[in-house]
Amino acid sequence: MTTVLEPGDVWAYLVGRGVVPAGSTGTVREVGDGNMNRVFVAAGAGRSVAVKQAPPWIRALGPSAPMSPERAMVEVRALATFARFAPEQTPAVLDVDPERFAFTMEDLSDLTVLRTALTGGAGFGDTSRQVGDLVGRVTFATSVAGAPAADRAALLAASVNPVLAAVTEQYLLSEPFLSSEHNGNAPLLDDEVAALRADPAVRTEVSLLRAAFGSRAEGLVHGDLHSGSVMVGERDGAAVVRVIDPEFAVVGPIGLDLGLYMANALVAAARSAALGDAAEAADRAGQAGVLWAAFTAAWHAGWPDRVDTFLDDGWLARHLASVWDDTLGFAGVEMVRRVAGYSHAADLETLPDPGPASAVVLRAARTLLLDRAAFRDATGAPDPAAVATLVA
Repeated sequence: MTTVLEPGDVWAYLVGRGVVPAGSTGTVREVGDGNMNRVFVAAGAGRSVAVKQAPPWIRALGPSAPMSPERAMVEVRALATFARFAPEQTPAVLDVDPERFAFTMEDLSDLTVLRTALTGGAGFGDTSRQVGDLVGRVTFATSVAGAPAADRAALLAASVNPVLAAVTEQYLLSEPFLSSEHNGNAPLLDDEVAALRADPAVRTEVSLLRAAFGSRAEGLVHGDLHSGSVMVGERDGAAVVRVIDPEFAVVGPIGLDLGLYMANALVAAARSAALGDAAEAADRAGQAGVLWAAFTAAWHAGWPDRVDTFLDDGWLARHLASVWDDTLGFAGVEMVRRVAGYSHAADLETLPDPGPASAVVLRAARTLLLDRAAFRDATGAPDPAAVATLVA
């Protein structure tokens, strides 16, 4: 049975782990506001660190909702891979405690959750470029192009994540498209949501994405890369971006991460448009292009050193085109989840009336699912600028 840490336990725990000096004292506060885990910030003895523990249940629901604490070790392994290939955007892990399903990492409490910053009126700054760069570098390095077969086999074995994969399949890739007690939407959307769920073409597209998630091992993905999984701020006058919470990490379709992030940028744009700020809405919708450009730049940068030189430039072009299609599809399902599923977006819910902006998001999602060819230019290349027109 896992010993669940309480604030009064944490400093002594850190002393015992050798993270802080014996005999030292400090203060501890619980800062986690997510659904799954407990997070504490401990400060004293000249340093400040964060301790994250996965209790054997869902934090928001307690012991009545059991959940394997192994998710903490999945997160640790993912962070190690991210740190190897994208250290600039990855929190530093200082100590790992597999017995308590806990780990200690750098304190990020001086940073702000991206979604919180956006709803407060901040811009994206350099965030989308850095996120696209991370996704590009990590997925290239763990793909058939970037990793030897033996390394990929080991990564696949270490990244099996069936419990949280089932959560993704339920709350992202099925329930929002079904009638479920977990779902909810603004009353204005009742008819459109019902029509979406009754549309066999939508069901087929979501089925294809669900099957891709379960079977397509393209590279290591974060698995839950939305605007609540990115921390932003400044340190010493420089922009800082940290991608956090990869407990859903899995070797899967690359478009999953890109689509989730893109969807949340479009949701943020819909909020700006609803508030009458057309320039801000256009900038936020334009993050689709920034993200995609950074991702593809990372793949092209790694390409000359690919491990399998039989793969040619034609394969690369087709592969990136396939990732683009997946990106659009996963963006669509995420946007449906955020307005008609279990987990709504604070960007919309904090509007005086979420209904009109939610309707814009839902219609954009339907287009992304059913008409992905509309987001290619005359040459057939991906056209992120066309995506921006959906909500701004």
